[in-house]
Amino acid sequence: MTDAPQLSAEEHLLEILLEQERSIQFDSFGFADAWAVGSLLVELGLERDHPIAIAIMFGDQRVFHASLPGACADNDGWLENKFRVVRRFASSSLAVGTRFRAAGRDFDTSSRLDPRTHAAHGGAFPLRVRGALMGVVGVSGLAQQLDHDLVVEALAAHQAHHLTRG
Repeated sequence: MTDAPQLSAEEHLLEILLEQERSIQFDSFGFADAWAVGSLLVELGLERDHPIAIAIMFGDQRVFHASLPGACADNDGWLENKFRVVRRFASSSLAVGTRFRAAGRDFDTSSRLDPRTHAAHGGAFPLRVRGALMGVVGVSGLAQQLDHDLVVEALAAHQAHHLTRG
């Protein structure tokens, strides 16, 4: 028997999410990369019949946006709210929400941020170039873990493509 404390499910998930953030980073990421990642998200969404909105931001500039059948304006609002959380906490929107839950706190009340403008729900992921936060990639329209996983899948595929070319 071990004396090591057992991680809660939220703590375990947080470790996974933070490792994704550490491992999915780029040496460079420009407009062509945004188009490639956004287009891959569109392709995956269409193949899987996902009713999603997709956006990529460089700072305050939207460099990619698409809405697939079934997505609506509410999905764009969710993207904006998730993006604000990524910018504020420099972490994925799912990791931020998970960090609050792991600490036994509710993001909407404990963060002291307006829940009408900030959403710590999965689907927005930090875009890092050499460790610096330079943008956000996001999806909205599925359950929060599925939104997050789809973004991670596309970014990891793009990263792997970069590594094989280099």
